Amino acid sequence: MSRAATVLPLAWQAQSVLLCYPDEELPGRRRHLTQQPDLAADYVATFDHRKRCCLFLTYYSYGDTRKRGMALLRLKQSYAAAGLHLTPDELPDHLAVVLEYAATAGPKAGKDLLQQHRAGLELLRLALDEAASPWADVLESVSATLPPLLGDQRRAVARLAAQGPPEEQVGLAPFAPPEYMPQPRGGPR
Repeated sequence: MSRAATVLPLAWQAQSVLLCYPDEELPGRRRHLTQQPDLAADYVATFDHRKRCCLFLTYYSYGDTRKRGMALLRLKQSYAAAGLHLTPDELPDHLAVVLEYAATAGPKAGKDLLQQHRAGLELLRLALDEAASPWADVLESVSATLPPLLGDQRRAVARLAAQGPPEEQVGLAPFAPPEYMPQPRGGPR
């Protein structure tokens, strides 16, 4: 068995634990984390209130569009096929869940899935670093388990940083019968 086959799953498992919501079970898993309420408040302030610090990886690729739902379904199906069954309150694109899958599915499957979300991972890593977040080192360690960024990946990160995730374009135009729609000036009334 190669070193990567043993080291990468351990790294992803540790990263998964560190990126889980710091609930009452976390201190038992990580005895040195005694400041749970402060850590929980910082977690919420970081990951729930900053769009660039989103732990839901499909958000970076699909935003809050309908396409994201299909991506979530594909992830759930991949996890189920690998024997990882989520609880009803877990979303399959949360980075902690993705890392859990990566740790248990094997180095190739794990690396492939993380690579599919590389632009989002890198944007998250950069945002956490910029915010001097305590989770920045965790994302740095996730990136360290992956190959260096290539030119296309670097451009994807830059594009995502500049433009943000996609926005829904379908169903946003107002719909009403023509008689209720505003008429252009000088047009028929």
